[in-house]
Amino acid sequence: MRILRRPRVAEPKVSASEQELFGGPLRYDMGWTEHEHARLELTLWTALRSTPRQVWGTLRRAWRADRGALVSVGFCEIGQGIVTAVNLLVLNAVMHALLGTGTPADRVRTALPALAVGAGAAVVNSALASWSTSRAGRLEPLVERIATTEYLDAAQAVELEAIEDPAFRRLLDVAYYGPTYARRMISTCVAGLNSAIGLVSTAGILLVLHWALIPMLLLIVAPRGWGAMRVAQRRYVSVLNWVEHLRASRLIGNLLTERSAAQEVRLHGVGPYLLARYRDMAENAEEEQQRLANGKAATELLATALSGLATAATYAVMFWLITGGRMSLAVAGTAVFAIRSGSASLGSLVMTVNDLHEESLYVQDHERFLVEAARRAIPRGGAAPPERVDAIALDRVGYRYPDRDEPALHEVSLTLPMGSVTAVVGDNGAGKSTLVKIISGLLVPSTGSVSWGGCPVTGLDRFQLFERVGQLTQDFQRWPMTAAMNIRIGRPEHPVTEGELDRSVRFAGVAPVLAKLPDGLNTLLARMFRGATELSGGEWQKVGLARSHRRTETSVADSVLIVDEPTSALDPEAEIRAFDRIRELASPHRAVVLVTHRMSGVRWADHIYVLNKGRVVEHGTHDELVAADRQYASMFRVQAAQYGTTLPRPTRPPATESA
Repeated sequence: MRILRRPRVAEPKVSASEQELFGGPLRYDMGWTEHEHARLELTLWTALRSTPRQVWGTLRRAWRADRGALVSVGFCEIGQGIVTAVNLLVLNAVMHALLGTGTPADRVRTALPALAVGAGAAVVNSALASWSTSRAGRLEPLVERIATTEYLDAAQAVELEAIEDPAFRRLLDVAYYGPTYARRMISTCVAGLNSAIGLVSTAGILLVLHWALIPMLLLIVAPRGWGAMRVAQRRYVSVLNWVEHLRASRLIGNLLTERSAAQEVRLHGVGPYLLARYRDMAENAEEEQQRLANGKAATELLATALSGLATAATYAVMFWLITGGRMSLAVAGTAVFAIRSGSASLGSLVMTVNDLHEESLYVQDHERFLVEAARRAIPRGGAAPPERVDAIALDRVGYRYPDRDEPALHEVSLTLPMGSVTAVVGDNGAGKSTLVKIISGLLVPSTGSVSWGGCPVTGLDRFQLFERVGQLTQDFQRWPMTAAMNIRIGRPEHPVTEGELDRSVRFAGVAPVLAKLPDGLNTLLARMFRGATELSGGEWQKVGLARSHRRTETSVADSVLIVDEPTSALDPEAEIRAFDRIRELASPHRAVVLVTHRMSGVRWADHIYVLNKGRVVEHGTHDELVAADRQYASMFRVQAAQYGTTLPRPTRPPATESA
């Protein structure tokens, strides 16, 4: 029968609107979708077989977090299992007393001691459950914090090449969910342990009552276990199919309310159009939900029928035992209660193992990430960079990204003397960004060498080298922090006085920007938070320049400042002032590397290198390169022509004659 087959995720029915807008159903490719079909791959046998390994992994993490809390949880769960067994024995004693000989009053008095024990057991069980919940609640945040710290520490220490590697980036995204699932596994394991111990306790009591009840328990709980898993999987299939439609409808809702799309939504009449498509997709999703609900109902019906048959068979065997004098009515009553309790425990255990299976996959990704991150971490140790450096030199440097066939750089040689400004220019894709990453030590060249004052970078402590490098790029990080912290973060570990901060503010010309902010330097620069504000692109670049000044001002050793397209969002007057500030940052103990497309800012550089397809094709001063009349001269003339006094008049297309 079709209903007996394992549930599968079918391709959802795609509405015409989804096809028109998205080309089909939306399928995210993110970390939390890595194991979205995990529950469907699980069978009852593999679930029971894998449970001990999953639980052991969680116990190891909890042991590292808080041994005392873990021991307390284990003690409480075992205690609750013992209480379950005691309750069944109490029930058996009460049944024997009530079904025994004598007057009703005598039989009740005979049952009173057992009832008292049962009441005491209920109190003990309540106390154990409460203490277990308390200790598990302590373990959960500890485990999550430890796992998150491991993840973040490993991520921030890997080579930049790993971050730019798509395969590693995928693993990084997937492992992000590991700490959350590690936390969930604590409560899931506690629930699973509770169900497992309860099931074992019940089976032990049944064995004491009569050995024939054990196969009866298996007979009744096996269909329930299968049914519980199938119902869970059917429900999971429903969620997976519905989520495709939910993603599309949420996306449309976001587009209709987003600030970035607000103008086109109104001017282009996009709002009514998208709203009509939303209604179409919602109706399609409702049909899908109905179809899946019918399938779920059929599965539940079959599971219930199988369970009913198993229960009927069990009662038939018990009737045979009673009529044959092999089992008393008291034992039979206890057995009925025990079998029901055991089947409920197994149903709970199956659901728990379902959760454990999926959660453990993400935790395993977390552990796999830690191993891979350790392999690709920036090496620790090495010699300290020399305090005094005459120049930074690159000799025949080459570099190729792991996912590309062609090298980004090929035999690049250049020298950056201290006290100089060196410009690097070239077309998009020429290798400029890769070159500055090599200079800063973020990337290690595939071929050739980089040296500071004659000392090869490969023998130096890279982290100490980073202390000697400053960087200001067009896409520098806009930290969602205060304006003061956005400047201070150039040297976050160094204490700063108000006077030092003011010097950086004045240097970058940020004072007029701060004057407009409601709380000045203490204004939070992140519009998504209450009471915060946002800066324009040009204002942010001034903050970035102040951050670079803060970093270079606190450097006591020879250093290098890399400036990549620092004026892309500035108006012409502000651009001239920014280039003047950058020139001032060059000093006898600092080299400045300028990467820009603005040729007007390159003219004053001490030396200019021109890159083309990863190679240095020209180098010299501005006058020398213009005189050579090659690529640099051509680039300069193209931009200079834009400022000519005579501009060609734009041509208008011929008017279309009306019919």
